[in-house]
Amino acid sequence: MKSAIQEIIDRETLAWNTQNVDLLISVFHPDMVWPWPKDSSAHDPMDWIIVQGRFDRKRWASGWQELFDSHALIHNERVTKKVDLSREGDGAFAVVDINTLWKNHKTGEQMNWLGRTGKTYTKVSDEWKMIHQLGVLDYARAKPKVHGT
Repeated sequence: MKSAIQEIIDRETLAWNTQNVDLLISVFHPDMVWPWPKDSSAHDPMDWIIVQGRFDRKRWASGWQELFDSHALIHNERVTKKVDLSREGDGAFAVVDINTLWKNHKTGEQMNWLGRTGKTYTKVSDEWKMIHQLGVLDYARAKPKVHGT
């Protein structure tokens, strides 16, 4: 089953590399909602926002196509660090280190998704779908906060 999870990770990577919206959309569960940190140092979820509400094929495809049309992909390096499966065989979690660099066609501004992400998958019938993804965070610089002090 770990190979099935790696396949969906590889499919997502290929979708980014080829800027193929349909392939990218194929990895998402219909109940997925996408919270995202404001930047790679925002380890406290209080600093996160919802960038995509519940999965909507047309809306999500339009948003990703807008990114692909307005930005050039400079590089997309992804390394799977861990895949863990539930005892029941119906859930999985993957840790993926990414370094994805985009450049805006008009402004030249660069956007770098750099850090570690956690991807949660659920089995739907005979197919795996991503149901949640932790935003890309830089854990090397993480400083734990002690609340209440």
